[in-house]
Amino acid sequence: MHKYEIEGGFPVKGKIRASGNKNAALPCIAAVLLTDEAVELKNIPEIEDVKVMIDILKHLGCKVEKVKANHFRFQMTDIKNDVPAALASIVRASILFAGPLLARTGKVILPPPGGDVIGRRRLDTHFLALTSLGARVEMDGQFTITANKLVGVDMFLDEASVTATENAVMAAVLAEGRTVIQNAASEPHVQDLCNMLNEMGAKITGIGSNILYIDGVKKMGGTSFSIGADFMEVGSYIGLAAVTRGEVEITNANPENLRMCKIAFGKLGIHWQCEGNSIYVPPGQNLKVMSDIGGMIPQIDDAPWPGFPPDLTSIITVVATQVEGTILIHEKMFESRMFFVDKLISMGAGIILCDPHRAVVSGSRILTGSDLVSPDVRAGMAMVIAAMCARGKSTIHNVYQIERGYESLSDKLSSLGANIKKIKE
Repeated sequence: MHKYEIEGGFPVKGKIRASGNKNAALPCIAAVLLTDEAVELKNIPEIEDVKVMIDILKHLGCKVEKVKANHFRFQMTDIKNDVPAALASIVRASILFAGPLLARTGKVILPPPGGDVIGRRRLDTHFLALTSLGARVEMDGQFTITANKLVGVDMFLDEASVTATENAVMAAVLAEGRTVIQNAASEPHVQDLCNMLNEMGAKITGIGSNILYIDGVKKMGGTSFSIGADFMEVGSYIGLAAVTRGEVEITNANPENLRMCKIAFGKLGIHWQCEGNSIYVPPGQNLKVMSDIGGMIPQIDDAPWPGFPPDLTSIITVVATQVEGTILIHEKMFESRMFFVDKLISMGAGIILCDPHRAVVSGSRILTGSDLVSPDVRAGMAMVIAAMCARGKSTIHNVYQIERGYESLSDKLSSLGANIKKIKE
């Protein structure tokens, strides 16, 4: 285990390259199971969750070769259907092996997945989707999913779950006939997976919409595919630059995926410029809440794509503590994600936690360095941002949780002039 020691008060300045999208990399790694041919994945972020997913893939019979940084070659040499419990308990994304394993072998033995503790995270939608294709699910401390044959169907998901959509798609590409997935998630990472599967020989249309059409094929082939930019990481660095009064250029940023983020950050007086595939955050921004018409207190709330991403609510909450004015942050999707704000309050933030989903933030407040523990990936990054703009020194423990989602974080921050040390506990 490691910790960060951060001395606050240093504006960030410089250029960094956005990492590949974690939430695209994880299902794309699982999709390797759908073929015996070689699959190359580029722009893969080398983070803890990716390492665990690759370890699971190795256990399932995959030969893995690291071609170079962020570039891996995969080939299934044998295929097993039991996901190891010790690894599954580390990452929630282990659930993503259900769809492709079921499609390839007709049986999956899947222990309960792990992941961030940010509230109840249903698995029901996954199993409803798979059973509609012809699977049977038994639960006795673990999930045993079997199917004699998968047959396409017109299904309507009970929620627009990203990972359930991905599981349904990966099962459906090898199912007999046509599958229609209505109320499908349409986030950029879902689009990445669908585009990769099409390059492997799948027949998926409606990509980017909430209705996907999948005509099953008998066999999938190999491909070489590059993962898109991680807009959660990009949004985090935008917030960091603004509250430290810094100046950052983020290359490989895919600005088209941040249009709703631009609206939300704009409510806090934060703006950036797009130059090709790069984003430039200028220094000296006027951090002031932009009131709604009539002087009403504005609200930032998350929603499924193309709404404001739930994973950035922790980030924008800490950013709001450094902005003059009052704003309501409404996290609709996870009932425990906002509980980290007590740590910000202890640092001097002006926050009222109304209930598990809503926080009223009044700023700007001077934050003071503190001793902190990261509870999950995004709250951990929010604490890093708080420490970067606070007076004095902060120590953040359990940084493994942060590094599950942010590639080379301490090195990237150091390259921008941050006073940060990563120290073994």
